[in-house]
Amino acid sequence: QVHLVESGGGLVQPGGSLRLSCVVSGSAVNDHIMAWYREAPEKPRELVADIINGGRANYRDSVKGRFSISTDISTNTVFLHMNNLQPEDTAVYYCNAKRSYFDSNDYWGQGTQVTVSS
Repeated sequence: QVHLVESGGGLVQPGGSLRLSCVVSGSAVNDHIMAWYREAPEKPRELVADIINGGRANYRDSVKGRFSISTDISTNTVFLHMNNLQPEDTAVYYCNAKRSYFDSNDYWGQGTQVTVSS
């Protein structure tokens, strides 16, 4: 069974940076499409970024140039590096893993809160 454990959230001022981590157990991180989603108050959960088998990465328009997703096979971890954070980035961030875009069986982490505020 794939298990995801997230960490790295917190409170940061606008313009600051955070690095989120998601440690994957039960499978190799690069055997999956790994993704970060976020859920802001009173808004639906949205895809932030994904990375396909540790290679090609995709980002939603609002975070392009500011966020970067990557994997580390030595620690079986997926990261989300977030730079120039803005208040609209405030959300609970969730790690997700699935075998392919056509696989309805996916796995979720518990979520980590990111708050961007002065």
